Amino acid sequence: MKCYHCGEEISEKKIYNCNECGQNYCHLHANPVIHECNIVKESISQSFLQQNPPTHIDTSQTSSFLTEQTIDPQTAIRGSDDSVLRGTTDGSFTWYRQERLIPENAFDPNSGIKFKGILFPHKSEIIHFLIGTLLIFLIGLISFYNSQLIELNLGWAIFMLAGFYTTAFLFHELGHRQTAKHFGLQTKFRLLTFGMVLTTIGLIIGLLSLISNSPLIPTIALPGAVVVLGLDKIDRKTGWCKTAGPLVNLVYGTILLIISFFIPRNLYPLNSFIGLSSSLNFTLGLFNMIPIGILDGQNIWKWNKPLYLFLVASLLILLILTFSNIYAPIETSLYVPEAWQAIG
Repeated sequence: MKCYHCGEEISEKKIYNCNECGQNYCHLHANPVIHECNIVKESISQSFLQQNPPTHIDTSQTSSFLTEQTIDPQTAIRGSDDSVLRGTTDGSFTWYRQERLIPENAFDPNSGIKFKGILFPHKSEIIHFLIGTLLIFLIGLISFYNSQLIELNLGWAIFMLAGFYTTAFLFHELGHRQTAKHFGLQTKFRLLTFGMVLTTIGLIIGLLSLISNSPLIPTIALPGAVVVLGLDKIDRKTGWCKTAGPLVNLVYGTILLIISFFIPRNLYPLNSFIGLSSSLNFTLGLFNMIPIGILDGQNIWKWNKPLYLFLVASLLILLILTFSNIYAPIETSLYVPEAWQAIG
């Protein structure tokens, strides 16, 4: 058995069958968004229509005809040599081990492609970015809110930490996006329906915790992600597109950590806040290096194990170094203004 998307051989125990298009996939391409499920259904339906042209309707009724027919996706589209093919409505899109031609602008509303699991798939990318940024920032404000900081006139630190928290997420996603652009792939940041639900629930729980003055419950902030078309198999292109996100967090966090060491101690706790901001990047990078599900780590591990181990080791060591610096005991009377010593 082979994955219908990348052609990799898979055992029966690891087969993922898609209920939407009826094809079998490996664990890397089980997600409908990743294996471009709607393109598959479009291709199979078009091939069926070409082999069994309708005689009772005209071409303007093609879409309604397709929805009324029962199509066997396992046998509907095969070449003369029994090799499986796929295509767009003009038959130009083919499966693994063959050249693929993705529609010139798959994100255009007129492309005919529907993205499952994505909220407002054809809206402007700027709108998606703005909504995602706002939600991440709000989660950050809730997560870092501390009444003691307000009492000590350090409320600005809450906004600063929320801002760094937001940029850690955005820079990670932009790393994926710009690397995909470098390889000439179609890519856009998109809000995920399930992620938006989780983020909204997190916001509600966080607000209720603040109102009731109860301990804050860790909230999930994953409103969206960068969608890349054309990552069919584990190769250099896929590897670098996946590596870009954690690598950006590694570089960004390192820069912040270095800056924290150069801030004079008499400006405490600014140096600790900057150090904490760097730890947010290392934590985000490490989380995405977990080699499971659709996280970046799984693809990086399969593509380049030495690089994977380097990234994990670097992020983990720097995270430990950051925490040891932030929480290291200091003689507050030597460095800290008297009004701030209460939170030292």
